[in-house]
Amino acid sequence: MRKISLFIAMSLDGYIAKPNDDLSFLKIIEKEGEDYGYAKFTDKIDTIIIGRKTYDYVLKEVGSSHYDNGHRDVYVITRNQRPSVGRTTFYTGDLTELVKRLKSENGKNIYCDGGAEIINELLKNDLIDEFIISVIPVLLGNGTRLFKDGRPEQVLEFVKAETFDTGLIQLHYIQTANNK
Repeated sequence: MRKISLFIAMSLDGYIAKPNDDLSFLKIIEKEGEDYGYAKFTDKIDTIIIGRKTYDYVLKEVGSSHYDNGHRDVYVITRNQRPSVGRTTFYTGDLTELVKRLKSENGKNIYCDGGAEIINELLKNDLIDEFIISVIPVLLGNGTRLFKDGRPEQVLEFVKAETFDTGLIQLHYIQTANNK
């Protein structure tokens, strides 16, 4: 069975964005030639689930080629119907049903690329199997929290922690069998 993985960065105090969806704090750990394992991670996936606000931000900052490269199916979770573009589907249905269907299909793993609403909906339904969280050495004070209140407790199994000379620490956990 395919698994769904979260690969995301957050501040030390748990924010994935500053107010107004500002991700500029990520620039403090940018280093030429360092991708913090992103390429290795994306080699193991063939499907991406992403919220519309995160998708729009990446399109603006990086460009459409980041997602629409012909190698992956992309599901943008949105409230407004739009026509598909290449392998990108704008999905307005039930997120839990989509994930359960995708997990039951053949293929590589599924990458949840945010945002917080999507992540927390998946957490409420115990659908995230792997957590790779990069902690950025900054305290933001407020913004968008990675983990919101109102979700069930989940015990995770530690896989590894990796440190980088930029001060970033990457934590890797998997869902325990007890939660399934």
